[in-house]
Amino acid sequence: MKRNNFSAVNKVVQTPPVVKQPKRGLCPSLTQTHVLSVLLDWGTLPHHVILQIFQYLPLIDRARASSVCRRWNEVFHIPDLWRKFEFELNQSATSYFKSTHPDLIQQIIKRHAAHLQYVSFKVDSSTESAEAACDILSQLVNCSIQTLGLISTAKPSFMNVPKSHFVSALTVVFVNSKSLSSIKIEDTPVDDPSLKILVANNSDTLRLLKMSSCPHVSSDGILCVADHCQGLKELALNYYILSDELLLALSSETHVNLEHLRIDVKSLRRSSEKKPLSLIFTSGVQ
Repeated sequence: MKRNNFSAVNKVVQTPPVVKQPKRGLCPSLTQTHVLSVLLDWGTLPHHVILQIFQYLPLIDRARASSVCRRWNEVFHIPDLWRKFEFELNQSATSYFKSTHPDLIQQIIKRHAAHLQYVSFKVDSSTESAEAACDILSQLVNCSIQTLGLISTAKPSFMNVPKSHFVSALTVVFVNSKSLSSIKIEDTPVDDPSLKILVANNSDTLRLLKMSSCPHVSSDGILCVADHCQGLKELALNYYILSDELLLALSSETHVNLEHLRIDVKSLRRSSEKKPLSLIFTSGVQ
């Protein structure tokens, strides 16, 4: 009985498998199973395709995706992925920050700070979000940032952070970047001494400066920037910063490189209106 069973098994094993004919339009050398396995193997995607996908993911999702396979982890550390990065710090993001983000942020900054070139922070009205942004700024020691944006999606945000803490964090970027060309700052306690540090380290590269609702900046601070940053081409300010001396200085031959001067004028809120009036004047300085 055992021999009979063995011979029966041999007969079954030795029976040649039935080969299905591939459908028309497919390469004869590829079976449907092979095609399906290729389509389902995400690890075979080219690096540049994975890179494009990663660029749309928030930081926490990038980190999770990098643990899928070795190929994705390699893409996670490609310098091109870290040239442009936007930190969105709202209530939910802040909660992530407290639980998982600190170690992850430190790892990214340690490995990719030198690759960061275009960095922006969007924070909500919570003080925790603004403090988280300041903590990240203070760690950008070995960076070469070219564009920096600090934007509050809802007031007061940065204005609730102690001025010394914010200025200290911002100064780290101003001192260590030395290649800043574009700065956009809204609703922050940045002050004149901070702008002097900016000028001292980035006077040759600064091309654009947009400041809105920064009450600690005076016309003297703006004039310091305009005097020393000869390559400055665009300047955007609130109306309250302006003075006759500043306007005359900006229109002089000394600042002939300045091409656009944008002045934001906002009226006080009226009791009968839900929103404040806003007028914006844009002109070219010849």
